[in-house]
Amino acid sequence: MLLPYSGGVDALLLLVIALIVDACVGDSAWLRRFLPGPADLVARGVAYYDRRLNRIDRSDGVRRARGSLVTLLLLVLGGLVGFCLSVGVRHIPAGGFVELVILFRCLTLRLPWGAMGRTVAAVEGRDVEAARQAVGPLTDRQLWSLDDHGTLRAGVEGAARALTHGVVAPALFYTLFGLAGLLAWAALDGTVRVIGHDTPRHAQFGALARRLSSLLGLPAALITTLVVLLSASFVPRASALKGLRDVRAAKGHPMGADALPVAAFAGVLDLSVAGPRREGDRVVKEPWLGSGRARALPRDLRAAMALYAISALIAAGLVVMSGLAAAY
Repeated sequence: MLLPYSGGVDALLLLVIALIVDACVGDSAWLRRFLPGPADLVARGVAYYDRRLNRIDRSDGVRRARGSLVTLLLLVLGGLVGFCLSVGVRHIPAGGFVELVILFRCLTLRLPWGAMGRTVAAVEGRDVEAARQAVGPLTDRQLWSLDDHGTLRAGVEGAARALTHGVVAPALFYTLFGLAGLLAWAALDGTVRVIGHDTPRHAQFGALARRLSSLLGLPAALITTLVVLLSASFVPRASALKGLRDVRAAKGHPMGADALPVAAFAGVLDLSVAGPRREGDRVVKEPWLGSGRARALPRDLRAAMALYAISALIAAGLVVMSGLAAAY
């Protein structure tokens, strides 16, 4: 651990327990309603500030400055709250349980898995609208513009990003910095969910949020890329060599650090994801990631589910080992 009050080996045990609990009940609707995660709470606050401060009648410089201020304030506040909680939980009888609950709600292991499963079922049942709604938690694309192939591609792309942002990154920040690092990442992730899109509205207001997410998320993205390539050996018809080739080709992609795990998923499954997308009445010509098929099929998303699950297991092991190495 790199900060005091981070918990040492006990924190790693809490991390394993939190992952198990989230894998069992993490996608429960009642849980998200009555016990929202820190990133969800931050996203609500950012949406409010986005409406109030990101006005189209302001100059680009003013919008960039306001967005940067909101991003930095929330990031620092998340870290300070996390540090105070790290100190507080050491002095109350149920402190370990409180820390476990916070950690559990900062992880999103089960939710993407459930969303992928519902998406596959809807596509196979030829219910286009249900498929679009099912993939919604995994993508920021405009759902009305997605056909079946686009919906499945969005699911694969979202699985890679969810593994990075919802499992590896929070586990890594918690392992290294305790609750301070965990809640700082949750604050940044919640901010990026709302204003981190490279759209005309958020190009300036979310510029710093995107840059910080790409910079601070790079270690997690590299770990995710590694475990995806390692997991390819356990998934039928998957190819780690193709994944490695497409990861190399992803350098300089506008998606930033997230392009690496997304390209790994695409290459391993012989798909092409990302690519041009609609934003309102305009088409954003984003480069493709992966050199395979763009016409994704339900079996591809099922393979992505297997890849996601195996990668999560391997990633959890790597993060725990890295935490033990840092502790000793």
